[in-house]
Parts: sequence; C-alpha cells; structure tokens
Amino acid sequence: MEKIEGEIDKIIFHNNSNNFTVAKLVDGTYVVGSIVNLQKGEFISGVGKWQSHKIYGKQFLIDSYTTKLPTDTIGIQRYLESGLVKGIGPVYAKNIVSKFKENTLEVIDKNPHLLLQVEGIGKKRIEKIKFFWDKQRAIREVMIFLRSFNISISFSQKIYKKYKEESIYKIKENPYRIAKEIFGIGFKNADNVAQKMGFEKTSKKRIKAGIEYAFLELSNLGHTCIEENRLINKTQTILDIQPSLIQKVLKEMIEEEDLILEKKDKKNFLWYRSFYFSEKKIIKNLIRLKNSKSLIRKIDEEKAIAWVEKLQKIKLEENQIEAVKKAVSSKLHIITGGPGTGKSTITKSIINILEKLTKKIILAAPTGRAAKRLQEITKKKAFTIHSLLEMNFLDGSFKKNKNNPIDSDLIIIDEASMIDTFLMCHLLEAIPNNSKVIFIGDIDQLPSIGPGYVLKDMIMSKQIGTSRLFKIFRQSKNSKIITNAHKINKGIFPDISNSPFSDFQFIFEEDKYKIQKKIVDLIYIEIPKKYKISSFSIQVLSPMKKGIIGTENLNEVIQNKINPSATPFYKNDKCFHINDKVMQIRNNYKKNVYNGDIGKIIKIDEEIEILFDRRVVKYDISEIDEIVLAYAVSVHKYQGSECNFIIMPIHESHFKLLYRNLLYTAITRSKKNFFLVGTKKAISIAIKNEEVLKRDTGLEFFLKKETQFI
Repeated sequence: MEKIEGEIDKIIFHNNSNNFTVAKLVDGTYVVGSIVNLQKGEFISGVGKWQSHKIYGKQFLIDSYTTKLPTDTIGIQRYLESGLVKGIGPVYAKNIVSKFKENTLEVIDKNPHLLLQVEGIGKKRIEKIKFFWDKQRAIREVMIFLRSFNISISFSQKIYKKYKEESIYKIKENPYRIAKEIFGIGFKNADNVAQKMGFEKTSKKRIKAGIEYAFLELSNLGHTCIEENRLINKTQTILDIQPSLIQKVLKEMIEEEDLILEKKDKKNFLWYRSFYFSEKKIIKNLIRLKNSKSLIRKIDEEKAIAWVEKLQKIKLEENQIEAVKKAVSSKLHIITGGPGTGKSTITKSIINILEKLTKKIILAAPTGRAAKRLQEITKKKAFTIHSLLEMNFLDGSFKKNKNNPIDSDLIIIDEASMIDTFLMCHLLEAIPNNSKVIFIGDIDQLPSIGPGYVLKDMIMSKQIGTSRLFKIFRQSKNSKIITNAHKINKGIFPDISNSPFSDFQFIFEEDKYKIQKKIVDLIYIEIPKKYKISSFSIQVLSPMKKGIIGTENLNEVIQNKINPSATPFYKNDKCFHINDKVMQIRNNYKKNVYNGDIGKIIKIDEEIEILFDRRVVKYDISEIDEIVLAYAVSVHKYQGSECNFIIMPIHESHFKLLYRNLLYTAITRSKKNFFLVGTKKAISIAIKNEEVLKRDTGLEFFLKKETQFI
C-alpha cells in the first residue's frame, strides 16, 4: 500500500448512495474512493494505490483514510466556503477568517458567541451555524469510528439515523445492540465490532446476544417457542463456546424473565416474553369473546337459508348449509377449505343474512390484495387488518385496542391462515365483547410469514367451532388448477397431461439451465403472444432463493430481458432500473408498507419512489435493503396474493424446500393459468414431504389446557 496526503481543493463528484467520491488536491492530484463527508479545505491522509483513468489520468484509489480540519487561513476559508456549515457562505467565510485567523475553527467550536464581532452575524445566524457545525462533527465522528470496524457506509448511515449523537456511546456500551435494533446488520457484524473492541468470546453480553440471535433465527422459521436443547445447540454453533456457559446465561435470562420456561410435550420449551404473552392474550381474548353475549338476535336458521338461496339464486350444498348455520349462530366460528369449495359463496350468504339484523359488519384481511379481493367478492368495503386497527405509523402501535375497540357486531376475517401471532393478538384485543367473529381461511396453505400457526392451532385445539369444506363444486371441477391442488393436498400425484385449453400446464425439463431458459421464453415471448398480455403481469414463484432457478438469479435474468436499462442504480450488490417490479421484505410501519407488498419503481434519484397499489412511497438510499426485485419471489412471500399467470420451476435441486403445502399454495395463487416447469421426480418429492407443517408454538397447547372453553 502507498500513502498520500494533501489538502482538498475541489470535490469533482460525489455519489450520495455509496459515498464514492472524486476529489482534487491543491497540488493537482486526483483521489477517488468511498469517502464520507469530505469537504473542500480539509486535509486528507490515506493509503491505497495509484491507477490510471481515461478522463482524469493518474489518480490515487483510497483504501482507508483519516481527515483533519485545516489549520492555515487559506485552508480554513476554503473549508467554510464549501457550504458544509449552513449559515456561512463565501462572504461570511472571508470576514470570519479575516477576524479570527488561524483560531477561526476553535472559535466556531468552543466560543461561537464571539462571531457577533463579525459584521452581519446575529444571534439567530450563530444558532444556525452552531447547530450544523455540531451535526457535521457528530456524523463525521460516527462514520470514522464505524469505518474502523469495516461497517459499510449504508449501515453506518442507519446507525447514525437510529442513535444520532449517542451512536458511539451506545455501540461502545454494547455493540451487540446493533444486531437487534438495526435491520440487516446481523449478529456476525455486531460480533466483529465487539471482538475488535476487546469483548471476550465468553462475555455475558456476547452469550446473551448469541442466544437472542439464535432465537430470532429460529423464530424466522415460524416458531414462537424453542425446545431448550435446540436453542442451546443453535447458540453453540453461532458462538463456538462450551454449552455450560450458554446454560448459565440462559438460566439467568429465565430468572430475569427475559425468557419464559414451560414444559410442553414432556420437554422444556422457551418463549420470549413478547411471544409468550401474545399467545396468552390470544387465548384470554378468545375466551372473552366466546363467553360474551352477542347483540345480534337469534334467527330461524332454516328460513334464513331458504331466503338467502332465493336471494342469490343458488342451491347450497349440505356442508355449506351447515357452515352458514353455525357461523350465524355462533359467537366464534372458523370456516376452512381449499379452492373451489365455496368459501366465497358462504361468506356472501352470511353477510346477506346478518346484515338484515345489523349494519355494524366489518370485513378485513391481512393484506391489501386479500382485502381488495374480499371487497370484489362481497361488494362491501373491506379493510386490511392494519388499517382496521388504525396503526400509528410513527411508533407501530394501534389506535384501536381494548380501551378503544372496533365498533362492530360482526367481524369477518378472510385469509386467516396468513395472520401471525402478534397481529392476531392485537386484532382480538380490539374486538368488543358483543361482536361475533368469523375466521375464513385455508388451513392447508403455507402458514403466516411471521411467527406462529394461529389458524391451524385454533382448529387443532378443537376448542373453537369449525366448519371444514371438502367438496369441490361442479364449476370448479373444470379447472385443473383446482382439481390438481386438491389432489396434491391429499398426497395424490396431479394430472400433468397437457391440452391446449388446460389452465394447468406441465413442461418437462431436467436441466436447470433449460428450465431457466424456458421460464424466460414463457415470460418474454410465449405467454404474452398467446394471451395478449404484458410480461410484467406474469409472476414467477420459486421454492428457493439461491441457485440457477432460485429467485435471485431468475430476477436478474428476467430483469435484463424484459426491463433493461442503460443507467442502472447499484447499491449493496443490488441493481435496480426504472419500472422494475419490486417487493418489500420487512414491515415498515412508518411507510405503511408490509412484508410481501409488491410495487413498481417509478423514480430513481437521491430518493427512490415506488408505486404500491396507486400509492407512492419514498425510500432513502440507506433503506434500499428493504426491497428486492419481484419478477420471481418465494411462494411464502406471495401468500395472500393472486395472479392470472404464474410460472413455477420445480427441480430436485430444491429438495430442501420441496413440501406438499408449498406446491399446493403456489398452485392456488393462480387465477387463470399455472405453468409448472421441471421434473416429475421433484413433484413427487414435494407431495410426499409434509415436514414444513411442523412449527413449535404454544397456542394449541395452551388452548387445550383452558377449561373455560369446555
């Protein structure tokens, strides 16, 4: 490595997204690299290497550097003229330096009141100068501090945004907090910072953070509680220390009630307090709602059925009639069934009957798309659960709660299989005693993205009345999408014989590269040509993230084919273009966008603007890790959404994630045409594998223990 030193004469170029900078020194040398908050007049000392550039010629590529403020009057004046300190322009810079000479920066830093001696500067301007001086100094100190630990610019910006001037103090006090409190950093980066700061591998803070990280990793798989030995083994893998040390800290965490210990299935299970009390609150509120009196009067069920059949000009089947009767007469009820079993017909019938008795009927679903579809089916306004609960987007709390309940006599929740533990807890808390509640969903679909298996746990506990629909109705039997979905759900190999008019097409390919090529051809040429649609209206669902036919690679290939760009935007190994289809991958309550929401990039500048269902959301450059390309997405992320045309690769290389309910869920996301590209063997693997159904939760266990339900 070579060294360079010099005073900055001019900033030629600076990229806000990654801080790539081209600067010219007073001696004419050009320096380039990722440099934070570099300003004209500063003195830079760096190490790196010399290279040639076709425009700037010989230049120095900086690998690491330090900067310091100028000490001579010319450098100080240049520094203040740069615009870094708002309130000081070229004229004031010249006058201030003329007055205080080499002591100028010390005056601004320690005795800013002395600036009153400069003509034209008053108290208000001094306050402004002082504010921006302190702010820039704090940002610089934090960035330089974090750079020494190899924390990226984008993460450094997030850390400063979170902790402001306390950033360095908070990290020194406990570097592991950034793994938990800053999205995307993770335990390994935090551990690297801690190790460099001198934290021992066996320190209590490290072990506790490792346990928390292990629990988080497992809860990301859907668990709300973790078997004790499993948590210890996972933590040991992460920390590489003796299990006895982990057990000691674990015991302290249990004593301090950071973790809750209970015996379940003759084994010790551990809950985080938030998971434990959320499941307990769900049960408490289910009991409250079930045992409270409804304000809706009882009706003659037989007459109601005859009336609604006449109104809708339909003839309900026996199991549909039973479902409607139980739903209108019960305080709490669950209706579950696969595609084509009449859930929509039953929903409309229940509403038609009960709206004769009350106007306080609320319809809701977990996602915007699901709510929109519910609204289309019923011709009634439907809410997302978040909007129904009136989320406060500043802090993620809900305005509707037990002290300010929803005004309703009946609440119908569609796509209930998608509701995770925390959302269900908040929802039930906000439902008034007198309200009936009906949950509608498909128990055989993939469970919620968030922790828990709420709908299934409620059904399997047998403590809440449930109507299960099995029969496929005549009009649905003409759809191979529906008949094959039900076959797969029963463990039967689907009908993959193709006909030109079938809505389910199987395309056999063994080679992964040929599968990828076929998918691109289907999106770019075949489907748009045959059905006269845009490539952007086709959705690819893949079981895996990595690999040739995983979502990451497919997104890149599809993007380059259907939406190329001469001016791509790069950030953290991601590449985005205007008009790209993208997906939000975490709940962002401040922006009112949620994990799985799909939108389109409409602007890339200092900010990125994304259109989500007719609503524009702005993203700061440091927030780009919250979105990914969405030409191809995981089946799990696409829950609750539907698309007319869906393509899915299926190959033995995906064997780790080939499950029956994953394939079933993928097929049921398609409204018109489903294309399965791959091998029969992979289909067979998926159908035989039901392991994904296993999630460790406490809800079913706790419900069965509650005698108040019996």
